[in-house]
Amino acid sequence: MHYVYVLECTDGSFYTGYTTDVERRVREHDAGEGAKYTRGRTPVELRHTESYESKSAAMSREYEIKQFSRVEKERLVADE
Repeated sequence: MHYVYVLECTDGSFYTGYTTDVERRVREHDAGEGAKYTRGRTPVELRHTESYESKSAAMSREYEIKQFSRVEKERLVADE
């Protein structure tokens, strides 16, 4: 499976990413080994995940979420 996830950083900002292993990826972000964006914003909290059969579908959705406004991202994570 392929996953799109949304993290909330300690500063309240959101980070959206793609992975095949959500738990491992969150651990990497918390350890400062994830994306450059999250390195200074730990700890992070997993707020939203979506699963897809194909990598291309997941990456398309990741791109779509990254284009969301803050309000749209807040609405997405509130639905959890």
